[in-house]
Amino acid sequence: MMNSKKGSNSVPAIDAEKSTKEYDPFASRNIEHPTTDRETLVHLMKASLGTGILAMPYVFKLGGLATGFFIALVTSFICAHCSYILVKCAHILYKRTRTSSMTFAEIAEAAFVNGPNAVHGLAPFARHFVTILMFATYFGACAVYAVIIGENTKQMYAYYTSTEEENVSLRICILIFLIPLVLFSSIRNLKFLAPVSMLANICMAIGLSITIYYFLSDLPDLAKRPMVGEISAFPSSIAITIFAIEAIGVVMPLENQMKTPQNYVGVFGVLNKGMAIVTAVYLVVGFLGFWCFGRITMENITRNLPVNEKKAQVVKIAVLLSVLMTFSLQLYVCIEIVFNAVKDRVGNKQVMTNYVIRVLLSTSAVLLAVAVPTMGPLIELVGAFGFSCFGLILPVIIEIMTCWNYGFGRFNWILIKNFICVVFGLFALIFGTRSAIAQIFQHFS
Repeated sequence: MMNSKKGSNSVPAIDAEKSTKEYDPFASRNIEHPTTDRETLVHLMKASLGTGILAMPYVFKLGGLATGFFIALVTSFICAHCSYILVKCAHILYKRTRTSSMTFAEIAEAAFVNGPNAVHGLAPFARHFVTILMFATYFGACAVYAVIIGENTKQMYAYYTSTEEENVSLRICILIFLIPLVLFSSIRNLKFLAPVSMLANICMAIGLSITIYYFLSDLPDLAKRPMVGEISAFPSSIAITIFAIEAIGVVMPLENQMKTPQNYVGVFGVLNKGMAIVTAVYLVVGFLGFWCFGRITMENITRNLPVNEKKAQVVKIAVLLSVLMTFSLQLYVCIEIVFNAVKDRVGNKQVMTNYVIRVLLSTSAVLLAVAVPTMGPLIELVGAFGFSCFGLILPVIIEIMTCWNYGFGRFNWILIKNFICVVFGLFALIFGTRSAIAQIFQHFS
């Protein structure tokens, strides 16, 4: 039998359907500080309502008002669906393997072990592939967060010191926040991160409310905005939307810490509620932002606001604080991966090792941001390569493996909708990654 302890090396298949029905994985959990449904919803919304929302007007700039809205809506729905099927597969595999909780990587391994015989040997590879890809993706996302903090700081510093913005070093502005980011990353328990996430949500809500006020106070004739953008820009708009709304890396850590994980899924479950609210907010901000600023819409919409006005200064400070407090939640995924890989080798020094990992990872993410302080292409690269691969394609593969021996529903509808998701994910992966890499090379050249 598989041990529910993180970092186990194998996931056996369970053939006894009777034992599968009798086993209750949630009754077997032993969590020191479980989170409530409300706390989980707060964490989920904070993970999704992050820096990406500031780039949503830019998505509409690339795609046009009508096409951009359609791209954002479809992409958001597919991302939410892939997160949902990952959790549903996890709950099925809990019972089949008699395990009380799993990480994303363990779910991938268990799915291959319980899939067709031909893929059983790929189970260890699937586990390691998911682990490495998830780490790289969320580490890159943390670097994006650090860049946005630096950009807002740069603009505010230039205004208050009457300095030309071009003469202020973005890299130094990022480095200034190294110690605060390390300190926030030192909060070890999700239960204790809940108040931080709530405060971050409040800051982001204040910033977005004032930003929307700016949008509504100076809206031009809607006919002046293009309804359809350049087709060549569609991959970039899809990749940025994926980065903005995708939160699949925190989906399982949140589920594993819940007091009532059965409430996570379902039509009105915590996951669907959170993603529905997030999608609505993203569409409103993206649509109104591009409607207001048009072709001058920037990659970070707060940079379009007049810095010399008090309300705009409140927005920049609120967004900066929100991103600063969200950094630790995003880095939590990377910390969990590294700690689970080494904790069995450090004996009674696990607490100290955990803190060392937090310091090293937060510092490294900031240094990556200093090395590549280009928000737009960096967001696109992380969204296209990382989130498209393990956020869209891998959950679909996991569902196919999980359902292999039990059927794919009437008319094989599970296979049909999964084929659509894979095609969409491959499109974003190939064309979005190519576009992002080209822009990064162009920036440095």
